Amino acid sequence: MTPQIPENTTAGAPAADTTPHITVEGFDSQVPVVIDLDAPRDGVPLVIETQSGLERCAAAIAAGTGPAGVDAERASGFRYGQRAFLVQIRREGSGTWLIDPEPFENLSIINDALQGVEWILHAASQDLPCLLELGMWPDKLFDTELAARLAGLPRVGLAAVIEQLLGFGLAKEHSAADWSTRPLPEPWLRYAALDVEVLTELREELIELLQADGKLDYAEQEFAAILAAGVAPPRVDPWRKTSGLHQVRDRRQLAAVREMWLERDSLAQKRDVAPGRLIPDSALVSAAKAMPSTVPQLLGTKGFHGRAAQREAPRWLRCIAAARDLEDLPPLHLPTNAPPPPRVWSDRDPEAAARLSTARPLLQAKAEELNLPVENLLTPDYLRRVAWRPPSDITEEAVAADLRTLGAREWQIGVVAPLLTNAFLNPQPLPAKESRATATTE
Repeated sequence: MTPQIPENTTAGAPAADTTPHITVEGFDSQVPVVIDLDAPRDGVPLVIETQSGLERCAAAIAAGTGPAGVDAERASGFRYGQRAFLVQIRREGSGTWLIDPEPFENLSIINDALQGVEWILHAASQDLPCLLELGMWPDKLFDTELAARLAGLPRVGLAAVIEQLLGFGLAKEHSAADWSTRPLPEPWLRYAALDVEVLTELREELIELLQADGKLDYAEQEFAAILAAGVAPPRVDPWRKTSGLHQVRDRRQLAAVREMWLERDSLAQKRDVAPGRLIPDSALVSAAKAMPSTVPQLLGTKGFHGRAAQREAPRWLRCIAAARDLEDLPPLHLPTNAPPPPRVWSDRDPEAAARLSTARPLLQAKAEELNLPVENLLTPDYLRRVAWRPPSDITEEAVAADLRTLGAREWQIGVVAPLLTNAFLNPQPLPAKESRATATTE
């Protein structure tokens, strides 16, 4: 299938009959020489920011046909949280719509207009949480990034996939912009509209690739699993994700990190800025390790810096003082049922280490045979868990049941359960030189 070239592509672009062949593991597709996709075929739409405009948008989208390309732009690194500051939707028969969510309580009217419609998103897990905050959630999903992985494409970013399969060059220079900027510059709006310009065509090409390899059912199961999983609940003790926290090995210092993290988060939320724009994680860790007792000491601490380092120094110092006086200190590590790091398996459980080292190359070989990443064949955490504590009676049915409980999809279970059963029943002993370490691939 050769996609239709937008009417406004660069004048003098090569004709379709000059196209080279691009082959993706046996799939031979004619695509045009790369043509810059620099303007939406219908022009840059106006941004919807009034209730009447939103109602007009919803009516047009509902009247469209086929799936809808959907995208959202956030202001990560600039604003607090991950909310959407622009939503883009394109559907056949309704055109492209750019919606500013800020003036509205939610976008449920748009969600209603898309009821029963398949949404096409790229890397859906990044956008679905912020869309849900707006009252939007798809009934059916097609994730072009995940589809590209399953199809075995070598690069799976949106611009790369569009170039590989459609022959269009898509600029991504505004992907990290501050989308909370108002008014949004016209080049940014053009970029945003182009992000959904050819998602429908891209979906069609990916479906052909997946069907050719017998993997369309794999993709459909993966998409359904994303929707069934929903958005992950808030993390317990989110402050423990502080970058560099592994350097802190004292519980009182850990308490200092926690107190400063919580204070920074509260201040960032109040000011609607990204927490790292006040002081970075590295500054929290540096201050906690030093445990200064005066403002000059704090400001003199190596590694303590940031826009709010000096101005809010008394605030951070109060957090450190509070941690110094605490009696109930946080534990260094939270209890977990996860297996230990594979590097220590050979010491703690040589049999588990042998199971893991035997299973890994079998899965890798199968992934190469199917032309997909091994982590998409089976989530690495699932492999580690079932290898660390396999069923008491190792049978293919028992292994399959454990994988299903962990969350593996049926297509994955059908492929890997026989391999894991064989590996667990016939583990290869670790060579003597590896008796104190196993492969460390996480």
